[in-house]
Amino acid sequence: MPVIVDLARNLSSPLSRLLLQILVILVVARVCGLLVRRFGQPQVIGEILAGILLGPSLLQLLAPDVHGFLFPQGSAEQLYFLSQIGILLFMFIVGLELDTTELRSRVGSLLIVSGVSVVVPFVMGLVLALLLFEGYGPPDKGVLGFALFMGIAMSITAFPVLVRIIQEHRLMQTPLAAMAITCAAMNDVAGWCLLAVVVGLAQSGSAIGAAWTIGFAGVYVFIMLFAVRPFLHARFDGASKPVQQSSGLLAFAFIALLISAWTTEMIGIHALFGAFLMGVAMPQNADFRRRLVGGVHDVTTVILLPLFFAFTGLRTQIGLLDDAASWLACALVLLVAIMGKFGGTTLAARFTGQGWRGSLALGALMNTRGLIELIVLNLGYDLGILGPKIFTMMVVMALVTTMMAGPILNLLKPLGSVGGADGTRTRDPRRDRPVF
Repeated sequence: MPVIVDLARNLSSPLSRLLLQILVILVVARVCGLLVRRFGQPQVIGEILAGILLGPSLLQLLAPDVHGFLFPQGSAEQLYFLSQIGILLFMFIVGLELDTTELRSRVGSLLIVSGVSVVVPFVMGLVLALLLFEGYGPPDKGVLGFALFMGIAMSITAFPVLVRIIQEHRLMQTPLAAMAITCAAMNDVAGWCLLAVVVGLAQSGSAIGAAWTIGFAGVYVFIMLFAVRPFLHARFDGASKPVQQSSGLLAFAFIALLISAWTTEMIGIHALFGAFLMGVAMPQNADFRRRLVGGVHDVTTVILLPLFFAFTGLRTQIGLLDDAASWLACALVLLVAIMGKFGGTTLAARFTGQGWRGSLALGALMNTRGLIELIVLNLGYDLGILGPKIFTMMVVMALVTTMMAGPILNLLKPLGSVGGADGTRTRDPRRDRPVF
């Protein structure tokens, strides 16, 4: 019948399929999110698991025709770019809400904690790579690229996932949140710079291109913090009348966000850091920031972010680990990851004067690998640095370390302070809850 033919054609149109993908992902992500919250996990874990359930790890195995209809070859590209818009908006909000005044008295602690939380897992990743290279490394790429990449993958912290966990535990305005977010940002910028070196070596056999990336990144951060930020503060913080929410204000913010994100993407350190930097550079005017956050928060966290996290799960194949030796290697990868990141960060924070609870909480947050790790792993897989099995092991490690953060925070919060060096409880004057 002509009507049925028309309906079938309309159902197969790119827009119709994209809307159906969004609908299915949001429903499954919501259900998974509600389920994992019963076990003390943040919503974001459910969103990543939703992508795994809908991808080749489950749906493609159980119902290949359904999977082929929902996610035909090449259709995921539109979903990917839509999810990227969500993460850019989210990181912009994170930058807006970051209280930089709290960090000025902690510069020394930040440098020590962020440095140790990169160097220790990086070195342990190098050693691990030497142990695993014979069985899982790419012989055509050589041990150097494999070892450097494993070191980078071990030292990464999942910036957006960490922030989601902090938000869902209602810790966003605490000293712990400020320190964790800033350390994670510093970690990931360092990670992207190191990654640029490895990619440059893998693609051209030369680090010249990577050196340019690092240099441009440093110049851009300097310009944003010492030129753009003062200009915007002078323009808006000194205004004699309240900032009015208008289409002009939102347009200005979005244009600035896109310019910054585009610049860092062109430099080679990922667009999300440009979005975050622009949020940090925005004026301190409370009304200005509150209105900007109110304009983008709901649609970003409810619709766009679940697409971002679920898309990662769609590319994951757990079934590649099909023998005991692979699972033992996976356990070793997980052990090294936890010892390097969680252990290294905790000891570094304790060394700088944090209480044990605060140090453990910071270690748990920095130990989250999540999405940023998966982005890095996919890049390594595409370059041929990681083989299919070691890629899957690293994905499992990223999910497990991310799932550890929620239960550890839940254990620590009722026990008192995790912020002061003396172990005393500190409270947020705006809310009757512990401040880490």
